[in-house]
Amino acid sequence: MNRNQWIADAARLQAEDRPFALVTVLRAQAPTSAKAGDKALVTADGQIHGWIGGGCAQPAVVKTVRQALASGQPQSIRIAPTDETAERTLGDVLEFGMACHSGGTLELFVDPVLPAPQLVVFGDSPVARALTGLAPRIGLQTVLVAEGAQAADFPDAARVVGSDRTDTVTQALPAGGLVVVATQGRRDLQALRAALALQPQTLWFVASERKAGVLRESLVGAGEDPARVAAIVAPAGEPIGAQTPEEIALAVLATVVAARRGRPVRASAPVTEKTAPKFKLDLPPMEMGSCCGGGASKAADAESTGEAAPPVVAAKSCCGGS
Repeated sequence: MNRNQWIADAARLQAEDRPFALVTVLRAQAPTSAKAGDKALVTADGQIHGWIGGGCAQPAVVKTVRQALASGQPQSIRIAPTDETAERTLGDVLEFGMACHSGGTLELFVDPVLPAPQLVVFGDSPVARALTGLAPRIGLQTVLVAEGAQAADFPDAARVVGSDRTDTVTQALPAGGLVVVATQGRRDLQALRAALALQPQTLWFVASERKAGVLRESLVGAGEDPARVAAIVAPAGEPIGAQTPEEIALAVLATVVAARRGRPVRASAPVTEKTAPKFKLDLPPMEMGSCCGGGASKAADAESTGEAAPPVVAAKSCCGGS
């Protein structure tokens, strides 16, 4: 048996975006067929690529691998001979009893390897482009969704969906996950509807609080679930004083990282007749990129962070702030 075959198997599973765990034998007390240093890749469906011992140890390993893949946390386990097959926790080690007749003891380390999390970005705006460029640098796969978008225009995106129609988006992408709507004035409502249809774990909207309130009212009026609409995070991003599209993208990604690491994500208050803003949203037609590109204004920063913006009306309209 090629002891290094697991390297090629790991590359193949990663290329297929399949989660697995690398299981390494740390210590083996005879009699056991596995030796210290033996390795195997174990998938959630119980496939074992490599060698970590015989059939007595494998059920405990597969069970632990499934738990590690669900939690994303590594786990040390010990499989020892006993008359009972119960499991117990000894410090940071999970011990399994093994009723097999071999009598050997194994200590193993289970290290989960998960595919890169997916970030779905809606919009063909400067901020959306910056997000698709920066997100892969922090280990996120980006999917760009925008009406008429072409893959060649988003070289860093793992995938481009060229329509923001709700039915197209839900057929093309799995439910759940992390979603950022960065349309900035172009097809805002359509993108938000499609994003909500994905039932995301967290949905951020790059817009001012005032504009987001108007669009939330429109979404609820169109029949969207008020609780899900209220969960839209807007303004999106940490208040770091961002000005350029790249800085706004960085501020947004900071909150995405916090959500991935279990930090609480703020949500908006539910939209009601008493809390809904009483004004109309009237966005003039515009050319994308005319002011939100390389030298984006202070108003664009307010779109992301919710800070007070200076009265630069033209720039704020361009960036979708309203």
